[in-house]
Amino acid sequence: MAKFECTLRGDYDQALSYFHNGVLNGSMSASFEEESCFQSAGVRCTVRVYERYSMTGGNRLSMTLTLMGDGEKLYLSGITAGGSQGVLFKFNTFGEEAFLDTLRELARRW
Repeated sequence: MAKFECTLRGDYDQALSYFHNGVLNGSMSASFEEESCFQSAGVRCTVRVYERYSMTGGNRLSMTLTLMGDGEKLYLSGITAGGSQGVLFKFNTFGEEAFLDTLRELARRW
C-alpha cells in the first residue's frame, strides 16, 4: 500500500476532471470503477476508485482518489492497494508506487 496527500488551490470541478482524465490517460489499462460524492455546508468530497494492470506484479491493483474542496482550497489523497505479492508478507509493491506516481506528477503539474 502506498499513499500520497497534498493541498492545492483551484476550481473543484476543473481539478476533479483534470485528475480523472490524467489517471485514465496515464495507463492504457487504467479504468474508472466507481465513485461516491458528498456535499455539505459548501464542502465537497468525491471518492473515486481506479484500477489498472501491473506488469511488475502480474495483477490488477487499485487506487482510491479522494478530492475534498472548500471553495478554492483543495485536498487530494491517493491510496493504492493490491499490487503486492506474497501470502504472509508484502513484497514487490513497485506497481502500487508506479500507479501513485501518476497522481503525484499530475498534482505537481497542477
